[in-house]
Amino acid sequence: MDLGVRWTLHGDGRTPAPGVVVKPDERLSWPRTAGLGAQHVVAMFGASFVAPVLMGLDPNLAIMMSGVATIVFLLATRGKVPSYLGCSLSFVGVAAVIRAQGGSSATVTGACLAVGAALFLIGLAVQKFGARIIHAAMPPVVTGAVVMLIGFNLAPVTASTYWPQDQWTALLVMLFTGLAVVGLRGFWSRIAIFLGLIFGYGISWLFDRLFGKIHSADGSGAVTDHWRLDLSGVGKADWIGLPTLHAPSFEWSAILVALPVVIALVAENAGHVKAVGEITGTSLDNKLGTAIAADGAASMLSTAVGGPPNTTYSENIGVMAATRVYSTAAYWAAAAFALLFGLCPKFGAVVAAIPGGVLGGITVILYGMIGLLGAQIWTNARVDLRNPLNLVPAAAGLIIGIGNVSMKFTDTFTLSGIALGTLVVITGYHALRLFAPAHYKVEEPLLDEGTSSYDEPTDTSKK
Repeated sequence: MDLGVRWTLHGDGRTPAPGVVVKPDERLSWPRTAGLGAQHVVAMFGASFVAPVLMGLDPNLAIMMSGVATIVFLLATRGKVPSYLGCSLSFVGVAAVIRAQGGSSATVTGACLAVGAALFLIGLAVQKFGARIIHAAMPPVVTGAVVMLIGFNLAPVTASTYWPQDQWTALLVMLFTGLAVVGLRGFWSRIAIFLGLIFGYGISWLFDRLFGKIHSADGSGAVTDHWRLDLSGVGKADWIGLPTLHAPSFEWSAILVALPVVIALVAENAGHVKAVGEITGTSLDNKLGTAIAADGAASMLSTAVGGPPNTTYSENIGVMAATRVYSTAAYWAAAAFALLFGLCPKFGAVVAAIPGGVLGGITVILYGMIGLLGAQIWTNARVDLRNPLNLVPAAAGLIIGIGNVSMKFTDTFTLSGIALGTLVVITGYHALRLFAPAHYKVEEPLLDEGTSSYDEPTDTSKK
C-alpha cells in the first residue's frame, strides 16, 4: 500500500531551479527538508499557541497532537495533499460558551469530539456522493453566515475578559500586529500573530520594569495588583515530560453549541484542498472527501485524550506558495518537531504565561478575521444579498448569533448564540426556499466558481 512516505530527490537536493517547484512526492536534502519543517512549525505557532490558551486547554498537548494529526492526515491522503493540521480557532467561541455554562475542559473536548465525528461522516459522504451534497445542504449564503456569526460571537470575550486586563498593552499589540500583517512581506507576514505575541511579551516585561504592578482584573477576573508578565511557572516546569491527558465528557447542551462549527470546517477544508491543488498545479478534486474525513478523524483522536480539535492551516499553505516547495516530507519533519515541543513542559509554561493584555490586542484582530472569512465566502461566491431568500435567514441568524439571543425550551434545555443562530440560518434558508419564486433560487458554488468542478468529469476526450 502506498502511504506517500517515499520521495525522490529533487535535482541535486539543494535549491530548485528558477520557476521549478518541488512536488509533494519529491524532497530536498534532509537537512534542508528539516529546515523547511521548522519553518512550517513557526508558521503555525501563532494560532496554535493562542487557540488552546483561549479554550482553556493544555498548549503542550495541543502542539503535540497537532503533530499527530498532521501525520494522520498525510497517511490518509497518501501524501497527495501537503498540509499541516493545527488547533482550530473556529472552536474558541464555542469553548467560551460551554465554559460560561459551567462546562469543564472534559465537556469542551467531548463536544469537540462530537464535531470531529460529524466531520468524519461528512467526509465519507462526500467520498461516496460527491461535493453536490455540500452544495445542497450548505450553499454559500449559509456557510458564510455561520462562519461570520462564529467569529463575531467572540467579541464580548475580548471586550470583557482580555482587553480590560491591560488596555494599553492590548492597544499597542493590536497596532503592532496589524502593522505586521499589512506591512511585512512573504513568510514574515504569515507569522504576524506569532510576532505580535513576542512583541506583547516584550512590552509587558518593559512596562513591569517601568511602572511596576498593574491594578486590574487578572485571568480569574479578580481585580488585584499583579505583574503583567508572570513567568514563575516557567522556572518550576520540567524540561521533559508528558502533557496532561484527560478523557472527554459528553453533554448534549455542549454538543449542540459546538456542532455548527462543522460547517466552518467543511468550508475550510474545501477551500484549502482547492488552494493546494491550484498552487501545486495538480487536480486534488477527488481528495476532498478524504481530506474532510481525515481532518475529522484527527480531531477525534486529539480530543479523545484532552487536546483541541484540528484543521488545515492556511499559514502553511502560504509558506508553500512562498518557497515553492510542496514536499510532504517537510510536513513530516514539521510533525516531528511539534511532537518534540509537546514533550517539553517548560515550553508549555511559556505559552501559558501569555499576558491577558497581549491576548486582548491579538484577539481583536483574530476574532474579527474569523468573522470576516464568512464575508469572504459571500464575496467569492457572489452571494446576492438583494435576494430576500439570502438576506432574511442570514440577517436573522447573524443577529441571534452575535447578540447571543437565547430560547429556553425546558428548565434544562436552552439554545442560544452560535447554536440557535446556525439553526435559524440553515432551517430558515431551506424552509423559505420551498415557498420562494423560481427566480430567487439561483444555484451557487460552495466557495467560488472553481469548486463546482469537483463533480465534473475530468475526461475531456469527448468534448
